[in-house]
Amino acid sequence: MTRTTPVPLADTGLLAAHAPLRPDAAGPAEDGYQAYRAQLGGPVYVVDFGGPAAGPVLVCVHGLGGSYHNWLRLAPLLTPTYRVLALDLAGHGRTPAVGRRADVAGNQRLLDRFLTEVLTGPAVLVGNSMGGMISLHQAGLSPDTVAGLVLIDPALPLPRGACPAPTTLALFATLFVPWLGTSALARRRARLTPLALVEESLVRLCGDPTRIPADTRAMMERAQQERGLTAGADAAFVTAARSVVTAMARRTPLTGYLRTTTTPTLLLHGTADRLVPVAVARAAAVRRPDWRVEILDGIGHVPMLEDPDRTAAAILDWLEHEGRPAAPAAQSQAVER
Repeated sequence: MTRTTPVPLADTGLLAAHAPLRPDAAGPAEDGYQAYRAQLGGPVYVVDFGGPAAGPVLVCVHGLGGSYHNWLRLAPLLTPTYRVLALDLAGHGRTPAVGRRADVAGNQRLLDRFLTEVLTGPAVLVGNSMGGMISLHQAGLSPDTVAGLVLIDPALPLPRGACPAPTTLALFATLFVPWLGTSALARRRARLTPLALVEESLVRLCGDPTRIPADTRAMMERAQQERGLTAGADAAFVTAARSVVTAMARRTPLTGYLRTTTTPTLLLHGTADRLVPVAVARAAAVRRPDWRVEILDGIGHVPMLEDPDRTAAAILDWLEHEGRPAAPAAQSQAVER
C-alpha cells in the first residue's frame, strides 16, 4: 500500500498549545511512521499513522502485553478518512513504567493525560482487550474527552457462567502467585526464542494463526525482542494482568460504566476468543441495545491483526451510520492548514 507523507501533527491544529510532545530522537517507528515522545509523568511513545490533517482523530489503545505494533495492519485501512494515532501504555512497548502504575487505573490516567494535555479535543478511542477496558473507564470518568468508542474483544465483566479457556485460566492463575509470575515469564523467555514466543502467543490469540502473514510475524518477533531487553516489563505485565482479571471477575466501577456510558459505541468480538469469551459481548448486547455489537465468526482475540479488512470495514461503516455523531465531535478542534 502506497502512503503519502502526512501533514505533521504540529501543523494540523490537533495538538493542544504547548503540548508535551516531541519527535522521537530515535527516528521513525515501524514502516517509517512518525514517532513521538510525550512527557506525561515520564516518556510515552506515540505513533502517528497519518491521515487527513483535519480528519477525525482515532486513538488506538492496545491490550495486555501489546504495543502500537498491534495496529500496523489496521491503521492504513482507516487513514484515508481518519487521523490515526496510537500510544504505548506504561510498562508496554516503548513506554517504560518509570514509577508510574502499569495497572488499568494507572494507564487510564495516562490516557486521560494524553487526551487532555496533548490533543485539543475529544477522540474516538479504539481499544482492544485491556485497552477496551481502559477506554470504557475513560468514557465513564471523563466523557468530554471521548467522542466514540470502538471496543475490540474488550475485557469486560464476565457474565455468570462465562469463563476463559482452561489454558488461559492456568496462565493467569500463575500470575497471581507472589514472585511466581515474573519468574515464570523470565524462564519462558530464557527457554524459547522470540519467534517461538510469538508462535505460542498466536495460538492463544488467533482463531486461525495462519491468517497472520510473515511480515506481521516478523514485526511481532522484533517487538518480543525489545520486550526482553526492557527493564521492568515482566513486573508491569503481571501488575496489569492482575488488575484486568480482578476487574473482569468482580463488581467494580467498570460494571457501572458499562451500564451508564452515553458514548456511541461499536463492539466487535470474535467467536474464537480464548482469552475473553464471546459471552461477554453477547451479554453487553443485551444490556446495551443502543450499542452496535458485531460477532466475528471464527476470529480470535485480535481481529485487527487476524482480519484487518473485516475489522476496518465494520469500523468505517459504523462511523458512517450509528457512530456518525462521533466523527465530527472528534474533529471539531482540527483545522486544515
